[in-house]
Amino acid sequence: MPDQQLPAVSVIMPVLNEERHLRTSVRHILEQEYAGELEVVIALGPSTDRTDEIAAELVREDSRVHTVPNPTGRTPAALNAAIKASRHPIVVRVDGHGMLSPDYIATAVRLMDETGAQNVGGIMHAEGENDWEKAVAAAMTSKIGVGNAAFHTGGAAAPAETVYLGVFRREVLERLGGYNEEFIRAQDWELNFRIREAGGLIWFSPELKVSYRPRPNVRALAKQYKNYGRWRHVVARYHQGSINLRYLAAPAAVLAIAAGVVVGAAVTPWGLIVPAGYVAAITAGSVPAGKGLPAGARVRIPLALATMHMSWGFGFLTSPRSLAKKVIASRRPAAPAGE
Repeated sequence: MPDQQLPAVSVIMPVLNEERHLRTSVRHILEQEYAGELEVVIALGPSTDRTDEIAAELVREDSRVHTVPNPTGRTPAALNAAIKASRHPIVVRVDGHGMLSPDYIATAVRLMDETGAQNVGGIMHAEGENDWEKAVAAAMTSKIGVGNAAFHTGGAAAPAETVYLGVFRREVLERLGGYNEEFIRAQDWELNFRIREAGGLIWFSPELKVSYRPRPNVRALAKQYKNYGRWRHVVARYHQGSINLRYLAAPAAVLAIAAGVVVGAAVTPWGLIVPAGYVAAITAGSVPAGKGLPAGARVRIPLALATMHMSWGFGFLTSPRSLAKKVIASRRPAAPAGE
C-alpha cells in the first residue's frame, strides 16, 4: 500500500494509575514506523499517582497527543470516550502498560487491507522486569498456564474468536455502538463476539506483537484473574453458546481440589491425591515454561500458575447470576454488516 494511501490512525488508551509505564508506552506509539497521520487519545481515569501529570507533559511535548476525562475509571467507558474524541478511520487500542512493536500499526493496516477484517490483533507478549514478573510472563505464555489461546501462546495467522487489544475499522465500532460499558472486564471478548455475530471477521496474526508488563505481586495477579473468571462467566450467560471446554478447565480444577482436600481431611488421606497431583503437574509444567530464565524466576512459576488457575476458576464459579442479569438487561441486538 503506497504511503500516500495510508489511512490516518487514532490510538486510544484507557489509563488508570499508569505512572510506571505510560510515558514509555506512548513513546512506542509516537515512534511507530508508519507514514500515515497519527493521533493518540488518552482517557484519564481518577488516578492516585502521577498519571495525569505525565499525560499533561505528553500533551505539551507532542501535538498528536490528546486527553479526555473518564471519571468512572472503568475501562469500557474510557475506550468509548476515547473513540468519541478521536477522528480517524482506523482505531488502535493500546493499554497504558502495553508496548507496541515498531511496525505494529503499519502491519495491522496492511493485514486489514489484505484480509478485509473488521479487527486484527496479535500476541500479548508478556515480559517481566524482575523474577516474579518473569515467572508470571512465563506462565501467561505457556499452554499449561492459559491453554491454547493463540494471542497468548502464538500460532498461525487465521480467523479468531478474539485477539489481544485490537485494531478496528471505525465504521464497525460506530455501527455496533462501541464497547458495552456494563462489561467491567471481558469487554474485548464481548465486542469481538458481536462483531462476529454481525458477520465481521476477527483476524489473528503472529506478526503483531504488544509487550505486556505483568502484575507486580501475587495479590494483584489473583485479583486480575479472579475478575477475568468472574466476567468470562457473565459473557457466557450473556451470549449463549459462547463457552468452550478451555474455559471450564480452571473451575473444574478448583472444584476437584476442594473436594480432594475435604475428602482427605474428613474421610481418607487418598483424597489428597487430587491436590497433590495438581501441584505435581504445575511443577512439572513449569520446567519447560521456565527454560532460559534465572533460577529465582523458575522457582516462582508454580506459584504464578496456581494463582492464575485458582483465581480464575474461583471467579468463574462465584460470578453472581444477578450481575449477568443486569448486563443482559442492557442487551442491544447486533447490527448486520452493511447497515
